[in-house]
Amino acid sequence: MNRTPPIDTFAFQRAAVVGVLLQAVLVLLAHFSIWLAEHAFLFAAMMISAVSGYLYAQEVARGYIRGACGGALTGGTCGMVGIGMSVILGDTSPVSLTVRALVSILTGAVGGIYGQMAADWP
Repeated sequence: MNRTPPIDTFAFQRAAVVGVLLQAVLVLLAHFSIWLAEHAFLFAAMMISAVSGYLYAQEVARGYIRGACGGALTGGTCGMVGIGMSVILGDTSPVSLTVRALVSILTGAVGGIYGQMAADWP
C-alpha cells in the first residue's frame, strides 16, 4: 500500500521559510515603529500566517483537509517564531502567547483552505 505522508515536508519548509522571514521583518519594523505596533501589527501577523498556509496548500493541492492541516502547521510555526521574537524584544507580554499562537494556527488553516481552493481553479 502506497500511502502519502499527511504533510509534504518540502512544501512545508518553503512556506514556513517565507512566513518566518516575513514575521521577522514585521516584528523588527513594529519594534521601531510605534504606529505599526499599535495599528497594524496584529492584522499583519495574522495575514502572514494566512499567506504561508495559502502557499503551502496551493503547492501541495491534495484536498481541503490536508491543505487546512498543513496550513495550520505552517501558519502556527511562523506565528510562533514571530510571537517569540516579539516577547524576547519586550514588545508583547508572555501572557498573550497562547491566544496569539491559536490565532496564528487558525488563520493558517483558513489560508490553507483558500490555497486549496486556488489550486482547484483551472
